[in-house]
Amino acid sequence: MITPPLSRRHVLRGALATGLVGSLPLTGRTDDHIWTVGVIGDTDRGGYGHGLDTVWLGLPETRIVGVSDPVEAGRKKAGEKLKLAPEAAFADYREMLATTKPELVAIGPRHIDQHHDMILAAINAGAKGLYVEKPFCRDLVEADAIVAACAKSGTKLALAHRNRYHPVLPVIVKMIEEGAIGRWLEIRARGKEDARGGSLDLWVLGSHLLNLCHYFTGEPRSVSAMVLQDGRAITAADVKDGAEGIGPLAGNEVHARFETEKGIPVFFDSVAGAGVKETGFGIQLVGTEGIIDLRADAEPNAHFSAGSPFRPSAEARTWVPITSGGVGKPEPITDIRALVGGHQGPVRDLIAAIQENREPLCSELDGRVVLEMTMAIFESHRRGGAVTTMPLEDRVNPLTKLK
Repeated sequence: MITPPLSRRHVLRGALATGLVGSLPLTGRTDDHIWTVGVIGDTDRGGYGHGLDTVWLGLPETRIVGVSDPVEAGRKKAGEKLKLAPEAAFADYREMLATTKPELVAIGPRHIDQHHDMILAAINAGAKGLYVEKPFCRDLVEADAIVAACAKSGTKLALAHRNRYHPVLPVIVKMIEEGAIGRWLEIRARGKEDARGGSLDLWVLGSHLLNLCHYFTGEPRSVSAMVLQDGRAITAADVKDGAEGIGPLAGNEVHARFETEKGIPVFFDSVAGAGVKETGFGIQLVGTEGIIDLRADAEPNAHFSAGSPFRPSAEARTWVPITSGGVGKPEPITDIRALVGGHQGPVRDLIAAIQENREPLCSELDGRVVLEMTMAIFESHRRGGAVTTMPLEDRVNPLTKLK
């Protein structure tokens, strides 16, 4: 049986509430070390993610020494953008790693079919730290191999779930512990629910949300779920290769309920075409006396509305922003967008994790949990919506065994 990683979160969660740990480093260390960086991209397979290539240009403690891209035009453009000499741009990422020997490697392609091989190649090349675009990888077989490789080599891996690094999260934990929302009842998560709604939304955007749910509620214990295509349960006939290198995929509607370590149920839903630009793609922490709403990749990232969500009122609900300074307080971090959305805080946390020999705030272990939750949804559906415990015994994508 695959056992879940022993949870350092048991120790961290109380500390997070008091602000002792979990905050992003606002600046780099003051030592003189300049960290060398190699950037892996693929113009035809998801490019360079959402800025995983350029973040290093704004950090005085890092220096890009090489870039790889199998597409000639993309490689030339990337080299120019990253201010590299022509000889520092490579067609093959393995050659780039062997030639430049970077200490840090950014794995940028949004398509995940190459992530496993790229990550292992960077580890084998001696990289000390990896910053990887989400989603993590294609299945739990790949995830287990990456976790094992990181454990053996000591390489630190951080995933670009930017919202997980937001300094407002410890503030929210403290609010909940102090009773701001009364008795905490549940978390509601919805994807963007655009044309990608359903299983693709679960994979590509829901990964952000499941990662946040994991942070707030601890390890997932079980799930019951159904996946539909145009209102009917998906079958093997619906399974096709999904976009963005995901592999087997089916369904334009997903409904799931997770039971969690803290006893707070998590609901994830995504229906194609049900979302609108102004809402969706976020989670709501619902209690008897209030709601905390987090919008992924938005600023302010969180809002609070006091009062029972189940009590009708003639007055409109009031939503008060939550910042790293507190409820209704101005954001004290002037460059919060660069810090979080621009990846500066996450990659500085990665560097600090290497120096302090600890896990990054969002590590390969966290990435495996999100992938486990995704695979468990499909496994529960395969079993007719039955409650399915985690971790899963079978690490292969359940859609490959759907009837």
